[in-house]
Amino acid sequence: MIGLLCKIYIRDAQNVSDPGVRQRYGILCGAVGIALNVLLFMVKILAGFFSHSVAIIADAFNNLSDAASSVITLVGFKMAGQKPDPHHPFGHGRIEYISGLVVAFLILMMAMEFLKSSVDKILHPQEIAATWMVIVILLVSIAVKLYMCCYNKKIGKMISSAAMDATAKDSISDAAATVVVLGATLTAYYTGWKIDGYCGVLVSVFVFWTGISAAKETIDPLLGQPPSPEFVRKVHDIILSYQGLGVLDFHDLLVHNYGPGRVMMSVHVEVPAESDFVEMHDLIDTIEHRLRSELRCSAVIHMDPVSTENEKTQELKEQIALIIGKMDGDIRFHDFRVVEGSTHTNIIFDVVVPYEYSMTDRQVKTYIDQEVKKLSKRYFTVIEVDKECVQ
Repeated sequence: MIGLLCKIYIRDAQNVSDPGVRQRYGILCGAVGIALNVLLFMVKILAGFFSHSVAIIADAFNNLSDAASSVITLVGFKMAGQKPDPHHPFGHGRIEYISGLVVAFLILMMAMEFLKSSVDKILHPQEIAATWMVIVILLVSIAVKLYMCCYNKKIGKMISSAAMDATAKDSISDAAATVVVLGATLTAYYTGWKIDGYCGVLVSVFVFWTGISAAKETIDPLLGQPPSPEFVRKVHDIILSYQGLGVLDFHDLLVHNYGPGRVMMSVHVEVPAESDFVEMHDLIDTIEHRLRSELRCSAVIHMDPVSTENEKTQELKEQIALIIGKMDGDIRFHDFRVVEGSTHTNIIFDVVVPYEYSMTDRQVKTYIDQEVKKLSKRYFTVIEVDKECVQ
């Protein structure tokens, strides 16, 4: 069904890199989610009322909260698609994450209400009037939720949407919760055991866990995340494809995400210091344009001149590489320069260490400096410690 609706209502549906197409996918899936969840709520609330099952009623209100979540997600996609303005020069893309965070809090609040009513049901159990109609309703609900999980996951992956991926996870947890409710209903039907309240507690736990997961999915991009390995690989392939034309290497890749489709990046690209400045500047411009075009991001490149013909500098660089190579972990260095003076020689470079490295920044600097002093007392190190932020 969702595939047919996409073909009917979304023009150029395959061009998912286009922000407008991406927005229409989000709005369409949100609208379908609202319709299906409201339908499930209406059917389940009747089933729960006639069967006196708090677990079914809790599951029904879970579907209602999902409908509210779909409304917020739909509005979030609509608002996130607004163009940049003087007050928001980077656009409104992060509204999608904020709407997801609101949804997460609604889910957590609903979970707490479910838990309270379920505990009350444990303390004051009632007979469950289980019928085959109720059982069929629950089976249909499970099938619908699995379908919603499939299409949200598929389209979420297609348009790279964390919000829709969270919705898919919500749907699969809803299906699992309904399976628990079905188990309680069948148990009551065949044995008469009153485990409805206990199953309601399990449903509450499922819903609560879903809320925590949804919150994490949206808080992480709001706080800032490292770029994806796929994005880094594409940047790597594009920049180093110009090695034969003058590019030596790159480092200090920074990526800022202002919402889906609104990415800003900066990177330092090393070029030979002895090369023609105007020619290298033109090459850097070419790389910037290609990054913007292929990755649909705003790219800024800082050009780093690196000496490649000074034998003394190259020899010192190799010696520093040996020193750093003996350290534990994946330690790298870049921006290597040598400034010789009448009384001493400054060896200047940046060292990249992982966030969870066993040594502090000060210990890293001290260790390298002591090892460099063993080469010559004239050598003074000027070291800047960077953190490896790419996973």
